[in-house]
Amino acid sequence: KQYVGLKRWGCMSATGSFVISLDFELMWGVRDKRTIGDYGRNILGGRKAIPAMLALFQERGIACTWATVGLLMCDSRDEILATLPTRKPDYRDRALSPYDGVSAIGRSEDDDPYHYGASLVDRIRQTPLQEIGTHTFSHFYCLEEGGDVDAFRADLAAVRTVAKRRGLALTSMVFPRNQYTEDHLNACREQGITAFRGNEDVWFHAARAGNGQTALMRGFRLADTYLPIAGALAPKPAHSAGLVNIASSRFLRPFAMPRLEPVRLRRITAAMTEAAQTGGVFHLWWHPHNFGLNSEDNLAFLSRILDHFGELSRRHRMRSMNMGQIAAETIDGSGGAAHQ
Repeated sequence: KQYVGLKRWGCMSATGSFVISLDFELMWGVRDKRTIGDYGRNILGGRKAIPAMLALFQERGIACTWATVGLLMCDSRDEILATLPTRKPDYRDRALSPYDGVSAIGRSEDDDPYHYGASLVDRIRQTPLQEIGTHTFSHFYCLEEGGDVDAFRADLAAVRTVAKRRGLALTSMVFPRNQYTEDHLNACREQGITAFRGNEDVWFHAARAGNGQTALMRGFRLADTYLPIAGALAPKPAHSAGLVNIASSRFLRPFAMPRLEPVRLRRITAAMTEAAQTGGVFHLWWHPHNFGLNSEDNLAFLSRILDHFGELSRRHRMRSMNMGQIAAETIDGSGGAAHQ
């Protein structure tokens, strides 16, 4: 195995860590921008890619946090209706709310694989080193007008209810579209969340509402995929009052331009190497549906990243860890009590 585990090396502050988190959403994450007609192939392809990713992770000993939308964890429309939060967001843009459309989805995963994914959650749970985290119950938008903190608290209560039915204790949070404020972080603390994926510390990755995402920002993010504009972005975890920020390092864009793939790979592996050498965390993330098209190419690219991790684990004792493990180690190391 290429994995260098926690038990073997212990808590070594100078040891870098490799973290993967996946935003597991199905249609709930894109429903305000896409339809099943124009994006359904990606969703179904993503479903097929998940077992392949899990097999690859198990083969290589790779830990991962699957930040899962609570709605897709439900077995049926009846369970969704029985678990709706007591207070819903009052978005100015009504298209952002999924609740008006619940009556139109299928009754269960058997007839609607676009909205239900409980069987995939079970498969993830059965794979070693995989953590189920939360991506909120409804794919909640914290910075959109109407995404107030009280509604966010109700959303977290709903996702905890559906998770508890499945014997899950959620301690890691990934905010939909990377939107959050300090008030939303405080609400996470109240609900027992110990880890969240913060944004890269560079202006074009700052948390913003949808209407604040400019073409210039998107252009810089795309360019940074291939050029070291923002640097390695592999900091150590930041701990504040029981909540650990495991900041993002890089979004793994899907396969698109074959001639530039070696450049994209070097951009990622160079940052991984810096994290391994400096004791930082390289945090890679994407959505399963990003692998929905060109799945073989995307999985092959991921394999090359994991090959590099294997080399770094041998040379620098780099560890593969999920967000929950990073948070527990960070809180314990700072004298706090970690949530298990």
